[in-house]
Amino acid sequence: MTENSDWIDYDKHHVWHPYSAIGADLPVYPVVSANGVRLKLADGRELIDGMSSWWCAIHGYNHPEMTRAIQHQLETMAHVMFGGLTHQPAAELAKKLIEITPAPLQSVFFADSGSVAVEVAMKMAIQYWHDKHQPDKQRFLTIRKGYHGDTFGAMSLCDPDTGMHHLFSGILQQQLFVEAPSCYFGHPCKGDGAKALRKKLKKHHQHIAAVVLEPIVQGTGGMRFYSAEYLKEVRRLCDQYGVLLILDEIATGFGRTGKLFACEHADVTADIMCVGKSLTGGTMSLAATLTTEEISNTISQGNPGLFMHGPTFMANPLACSAALASLQLLLNSPWQERIKTIEKSLQQGLAPCRELPQVEEVRVLGAIGVVEMKKPVDMRQIQPDFVDAGVWVRPFGKLVYLMPPFIIGEEDLNTLTSAVVRVVEKCPI
Repeated sequence: MTENSDWIDYDKHHVWHPYSAIGADLPVYPVVSANGVRLKLADGRELIDGMSSWWCAIHGYNHPEMTRAIQHQLETMAHVMFGGLTHQPAAELAKKLIEITPAPLQSVFFADSGSVAVEVAMKMAIQYWHDKHQPDKQRFLTIRKGYHGDTFGAMSLCDPDTGMHHLFSGILQQQLFVEAPSCYFGHPCKGDGAKALRKKLKKHHQHIAAVVLEPIVQGTGGMRFYSAEYLKEVRRLCDQYGVLLILDEIATGFGRTGKLFACEHADVTADIMCVGKSLTGGTMSLAATLTTEEISNTISQGNPGLFMHGPTFMANPLACSAALASLQLLLNSPWQERIKTIEKSLQQGLAPCRELPQVEEVRVLGAIGVVEMKKPVDMRQIQPDFVDAGVWVRPFGKLVYLMPPFIIGEEDLNTLTSAVVRVVEKCPI
């Protein structure tokens, strides 16, 4: 299959894409190369990427330092099993993650993807309480409008009504949910903003292993930004009622919100933290679950005296090397200034959408810009419109949003926001 049309046609009839049907009539655009912030399509068109390939390609594409790191590791060792063996990239990456995450987090478990990192966090919490002789603490409490992944444990934490996994509701573990906070980021939580959460904890804490949250930003569940005061109160309530706090920083970690980790907006720490997506700068699949010495020691000294999880490709050397290079690029760059510049450009560029009758709300935080529509978008129409405008924007539901690479320049960012305004303006009222 050497001709473009051959492999593209084969893909259409035999390959599943995320949340798609085989042979679907929705357009799928073939990419032949990517460089900087641009994707090159098979027909020769170039698109400015406004999505960072689902939020992970923070340094753009084909970055020479990332390429060198992967090539160097490839010449040494592409992969080796992590059971009974170890390697320097994994140890160095663990050290770096422990250095840059909040101080209580001292132990690292490497996983394949964000969903698996959440699964690991859930198992870690359950096994911890088992070894603390509280085996009844096996359920999880979270807020609605959240998203934590597509595997079975992670699915059980997603919004049970508006989430994408209602088809499986009858076989998922039944978790505890409260309404998402209504207090916006940057504003105080008036009154008792966490009253519902407190009530659930008071009633069920004997059976709750952990509260699970996406800190500050709820991602795929609605791209909502909530008050740091709410997160502070959640941390306090977890301590009061003796449950763990799991923070899902998979989408928010590594600078996206203007802080290295979103929990820093509230100056709180997690008992267990999940990271992924931009960990490797979008080059390899890798995630990690970090926890405290209290939790890791309790599990390691309990029964059976080991943590019950172990992926085949755990701590893949190529991925660990890519992550080390990505973190070095990020931390050695003026990333805070870049995020502030992107935030300002998103605020200015998307502001005209506030005047459009199709739009419910426009909100911006760090390098995240969201236009929430009053009605769900028509993907058959809006996706080609964005491609025709020379940009790659992938809306879902009622949300048209941007999460561009951190390296994007002002001109390209202006092109992105202008395209959003023009395309949204064409949407039906």
